[in-house]
Amino acid sequence: METAEQLKEIVRQTYSAIAEGGQPEAAGCGCGPTSCCGPSNDVPINMAVGYDGLNGYVAEADLGLGCGLPTQFAQIKPGDVVVDLGSGAGNDGFVARAETGETGRVIGLDMTPAMIDRARRNAKTLGYSNVDFVYGDIEEMPLPDNLADVVVSNCVMNLVPDKQKAFSETFRILKPGGHFSISDIVLKGDLPAGVIKDAELYAGCVSGAIQKDTYLQIVQEAGFTGISLQKEREIVLPDELLQNYLTADEIADYRQQDKGIYSVTVYAEKPTAPAVELAPAATSAASCCGPDCCN
Repeated sequence: METAEQLKEIVRQTYSAIAEGGQPEAAGCGCGPTSCCGPSNDVPINMAVGYDGLNGYVAEADLGLGCGLPTQFAQIKPGDVVVDLGSGAGNDGFVARAETGETGRVIGLDMTPAMIDRARRNAKTLGYSNVDFVYGDIEEMPLPDNLADVVVSNCVMNLVPDKQKAFSETFRILKPGGHFSISDIVLKGDLPAGVIKDAELYAGCVSGAIQKDTYLQIVQEAGFTGISLQKEREIVLPDELLQNYLTADEIADYRQQDKGIYSVTVYAEKPTAPAVELAPAATSAASCCGPDCCN
């Protein structure tokens, strides 16, 4: 079983290969709009969602690695500071920049140097001076406290080994009253181990996914409030995959139950700092403010 550092290195190699123009097969598998690494490439799993209709969309920065549209739901305002976790080639960052405008700031964080380089080239081509891309680990972000008004992330947190640390760091960098909108992959119910294994081969975003209830509990334990699901959709597993592990009757039963692999977009807020109560000023029994009793 791989250690946390080994898992990170697998992810880094995978996304380095993608950033450099290779296919996910070169180093494992990444998220994508269709199956690219499964036992049979003609059995697609639809993970990605189209960005084409969003302001700020840059085709050259869209590598088809997401599983949702967090920036669509992020309630970004002009002038906001936005941090994009796992920023890849910059797609979500550029969409966020269209919302926050020239008066705001967008910071992308990624642990793959090749992705940082590609995103910076894209930003330079676009002439954006208020979009930065920083190398760093989501579990230990090289960013100051209380920096961001909004945090977004697209199908990245599930790949992070220590999700508690990742969400604790997200809480730390958000300003009091700030919020996040994060798209991710979660599980619902008990799935056969073989199904999960094959689903990971088809789409690497499934790797590291945890139960939905556990995911939301981690968010709550990190200190967030106002937690809600902005969107949820099932990642439909094809019968060709399921029939390797389930009978026809079991597949039919699986289809009818509320379990499977889901893409969710989660919203949560960092509470504002509690008001400081000032102690009442000491007063004498005969309060006055005349020349004889007030200096």
